[in-house]
Amino acid sequence: MHKPADFDSIRRVSGPSHVLCLNAGSSSLKLAVYALGDGEVLRCDGAVEGIASEHGWMWLRDAAGNVIVERAAPVRDHSEGAARLLDSLGDEASALLAAGHRLVHGGPAPQRIDAALLAELRGLLPLAPLHLPGALAAIEAVGRVLPTLPQVACFDTAFHHALPELAQRLPLPRLLFDEGVRRYGFHGLSYESVVRSLGAELGARTVIAHLGSGVSLVALRDGVPIDTTMSFTPTGGVMMGTRSGDLDPGILLFLLREKGYDLARLARLVDQEAGLLGVSGSSSEMRTLLERRAHDPAAREAVAMFCYRIRCAIGALAAALGGLDLLVFAGAIGERSPEVRREICSGLEHLGVRLAPRAHGDRISTEEAPCAVRVVPTNENLMVARHTLAVVLAGESEGATAR
Repeated sequence: MHKPADFDSIRRVSGPSHVLCLNAGSSSLKLAVYALGDGEVLRCDGAVEGIASEHGWMWLRDAAGNVIVERAAPVRDHSEGAARLLDSLGDEASALLAAGHRLVHGGPAPQRIDAALLAELRGLLPLAPLHLPGALAAIEAVGRVLPTLPQVACFDTAFHHALPELAQRLPLPRLLFDEGVRRYGFHGLSYESVVRSLGAELGARTVIAHLGSGVSLVALRDGVPIDTTMSFTPTGGVMMGTRSGDLDPGILLFLLREKGYDLARLARLVDQEAGLLGVSGSSSEMRTLLERRAHDPAAREAVAMFCYRIRCAIGALAAALGGLDLLVFAGAIGERSPEVRREICSGLEHLGVRLAPRAHGDRISTEEAPCAVRVVPTNENLMVARHTLAVVLAGESEGATAR
């Protein structure tokens, strides 16, 4: 059973502890520094975007939103991007107690990074080729620039680690399951953030929809995950910005056998050329497609298909739960696009979903609706910071006991 992490040790710290959080995407590296202790204060955040392109850009802002750095920064890879971000921190870097990294794939719980863990993570590269290479490069860059700084890996898969075996198993020979071919689930740090934000207001039967460039949904019974849409890799599930989501495996066999695709071409298709980009033929950005759909039939179809697939996934997860008490939208699209939320919810009335003409706080359903619908901002960086400090403090406590 999934158990929420115990962060009591953080609250007992005397004075603020500064934690660096790094989140590597396929072509970006995001950064945040938090001061944790009696409170949780964002010190600064920033990013290097457009990595490996001539249009690279770096920015860093303080907690008030004041610009510290904002300039063109073409960088070759995530390693160089991490080094530039660390250099831009200036004196803030010397106050860091630890660095935490969001890792898409990995273990059942946050873990102190050492040589053995790095070796294990390199073995997982084929399972998350868009994200893990950049994350590992960032870890190595921090190790070079700040060699004595403890580093902690926070895994998106950890939240789903205790999914029921019925949900974990895929319809394949049992030997493959024993070798690790199973449903892992992703976006766990986002889901954990939402669950903690809702606290006692979490429904007994809840579906959370994390809608961003990557998309997945999870079903929770009393806060415990029982099923999720992403599977063995972050490519599976519903359609996303550039990722296909689930496909008939016969399509992949057909492309290999009849169309001359090789493995590299297939990987590019399902991870970088599919989803909203593939259907629209023009963009993977939902905001752009919404602007274009009035005069662009392909953009209109991409948006409609996206909403339809999400709606079907909500229905399937509600069936697994035996009903629905709470539907939560999170992620960039889920939080910022009322048009998409409305289209997804249109057709879910049989589950008790009824949107209100205007929102009441984060609740966007009517007061009398059997199923509440809410918009809850997710904060993966804060979850990484909390887990990182808790792991470091636990290590210090064990060391003190051993001495």
